[in-house]
Amino acid sequence: VQLQASGGGLVQAGGSLRLSCAAPGSIFSGYDMGWYRQAPGKQRELVARVTTYDNTLYADSVRGRFAISRDNAKNTVYLQMNSLKLEDTGVYYCYARWSYQIYWGQGTQVTVSS
Repeated sequence: VQLQASGGGLVQAGGSLRLSCAAPGSIFSGYDMGWYRQAPGKQRELVARVTTYDNTLYADSVRGRFAISRDNAKNTVYLQMNSLKLEDTGVYYCYARWSYQIYWGQGTQVTVSS
C-alpha cells in the first residue's frame, strides 16, 4: 500500500504550508491518519493525527498552529501548517494505521528559514 505525500517546500518563518497525503480508498475510510516528522539528528515524533471519527490529536509544539483534516471523498488527509517556526523543519511522513497495521508515505521535506 502506497501513501502519496506532497506539499513540502521552503518557507520563511511565520509562513504557511499545506501538506497532503493520498491513500487508496480501500484503506482510507477505516484507518486513522496522521503525520510524523523527523528533524536532523532527532527521533521521529508524532505531529498530529485524525481518527476515522474525526477526533484529532496534536503535539504540544504545534497545537494552535497546525490543523489536520481528512477528506473522505478524496481519500486525502491534510496538514495545514501556519505560523511556521525554524524548529518545524524536518521530513514529514504521513501514515495510515489500524490496530497493529501501519502504512507510510515517502516523506516530504519542510524547511523553514529565518
